[in-house]
Amino acid sequence: MRMLGYTRRYSKTAAAGVGLTLVGILIGLAEPMLLKTAIDQGIVAKNIEVVTRVLGILIAFRLIQWVSSARQIRIMNFLGQKILYDLREELFEHIQRLPVSFFHRYPVGKIVSRLTNDVNHMSQLASSNTVNLLSQLVSLVGIVAIMVWAHWKMALLSFTTLPLLVLVMTKVRWSMEHAWGETRKAIGEINAHLNETVQGLQVIQAFGQEEENSRKFSKAGKKFFGSYMKAIKIEVAFWPLTDLVGALGTVIVVLYGSMELFRGTVSLGLMLAFVNYLGKFWAPISTFSRAWSQILSAMASAERVFGILDVPLETEGDETKVEMPRVQGEVFFENVSFHYRAGEPVLRNISFRVKPGETIALVGPTGAGKTTIINLVAAFHRPTSGRVLVDGYDLAGVKLSSYRKQLGIVLQDTFIFSGTILDNIKFGKPGASMDEVERAAKASRAIEFISRMPKGFESEVHERGQNLSTGERQLLAFTRALLADPRILILDEATSSIDPETERLIQEAMKTLLKGRTSFIIAHRLSTVRAADRIFVVQDGRIVEEGSHQELVNKGGLYAHLYEAQFKMNHNKVRLKGDHANRREPDGTGGTNMADLASSPN
Repeated sequence: MRMLGYTRRYSKTAAAGVGLTLVGILIGLAEPMLLKTAIDQGIVAKNIEVVTRVLGILIAFRLIQWVSSARQIRIMNFLGQKILYDLREELFEHIQRLPVSFFHRYPVGKIVSRLTNDVNHMSQLASSNTVNLLSQLVSLVGIVAIMVWAHWKMALLSFTTLPLLVLVMTKVRWSMEHAWGETRKAIGEINAHLNETVQGLQVIQAFGQEEENSRKFSKAGKKFFGSYMKAIKIEVAFWPLTDLVGALGTVIVVLYGSMELFRGTVSLGLMLAFVNYLGKFWAPISTFSRAWSQILSAMASAERVFGILDVPLETEGDETKVEMPRVQGEVFFENVSFHYRAGEPVLRNISFRVKPGETIALVGPTGAGKTTIINLVAAFHRPTSGRVLVDGYDLAGVKLSSYRKQLGIVLQDTFIFSGTILDNIKFGKPGASMDEVERAAKASRAIEFISRMPKGFESEVHERGQNLSTGERQLLAFTRALLADPRILILDEATSSIDPETERLIQEAMKTLLKGRTSFIIAHRLSTVRAADRIFVVQDGRIVEEGSHQELVNKGGLYAHLYEAQFKMNHNKVRLKGDHANRREPDGTGGTNMADLASSPN
């Protein structure tokens, strides 16, 4: 019933389709009676005028049926496409607003499968299949009424095999529904594996695992093949059974009718008309049995789609929450703990306060909880316990859209959209003028590489920025963030090896980007760490040290160990290169980052 809600949006169109279908049904119901008239009052009575009149009426009916059928097909296709569009739009809009935690559980390929394959199956049921089944039901009711009126005894005999048909349908239903559900799951796994392969193709080729990956894909393909063939096996067994039941009913009626005809209690025209109605009686049932598998397949798809649509949105309950005013930038973590899985805490009772405009560097070993802290600042997750407050507002009680539009994020794996460079820069501020864009590009030092592009700002960028270097992608992301002018900035500093000139540009761009706004940086380079107002050293879900670079070095704790280890490693690299002119305190460029060193044994 939930799927039919999509049809109700186009009730007038659906009604027109049903009306045109009913025209065809009424004509189909009238034809056998016209045939009876032609035989009994025309052929048997040797009245050619009756025969020609009936034939003229039949031709007129066929022309009307042809016109109405053509119009009905057009309307039903239109209805199907509108429902398909609405379903996809609703699912896409819903997916965009789901919490980040949802995407940790669902592979991308399976989500794509819901948007494509499953939605297609649902739209067919909600449009053409539904109308066709309803029209067949109306046709069936009309046929039964006429059969009972024409000869109630033969009608009752034709119904004797119906209990057998109901038994067959009941027995087959659950196994067929399960089989089509398994088929939908299997195609979802294929899409997920295909997406993973495309995304990780470079790694697959680098390790020479093409054959192993092909074996996994083949396994997923065989699973789909097995599930599909099982469903088809049940389906092809079901169809002949329904036809066999129908044939059995027809045999019973023809035998009885023939005896009545021989006795002279029924006319030849009535007998032939009744046999015609009997064929029409079993046709809707046969059609329904063939459509039954499609219904069950669509129901399996609907269950999977509605499973996503029923996931609560991140913005659920926003109508009771407050609008975030212009952010000043004070961030307060109050006894915050967080876990992704129960019993496995990632953060343990963390508390700190960050003043407006302050730059905080987060350092520590991999898995310590640094990314979780910035995800909580961005409100991608909610604390398991405790509160995250911005300017005194608990983020749990704030409309996320009003907060996030004042937030800027530059991740280590910089995401660049396909389109032009200008499109990417204006992503966070679509209404920005060209003058604003150029000023942001100059301030972020991105103008240097943009001016070298064939069409400047109008140069096309491939998917995920594959035709740009790592440094160019990061500079583009800095420009995007700078144009949006966020009040709070989150930066996961890139660790990729880049050339010294690009490194210089990035460092200069970072200084511009951090100026005048509260910033959280997952820092990997010593130069970035030293420039921070305060450094939080995170270990095992706790902030174990806090202070400026010099204060923490003097303290001689974990940070001092990290600093000393990285200093020595980079100093040795400089000596090996023989670069005596650069015997200065290194900035960590291109060397082992602090997270790697923190994870290393002493």
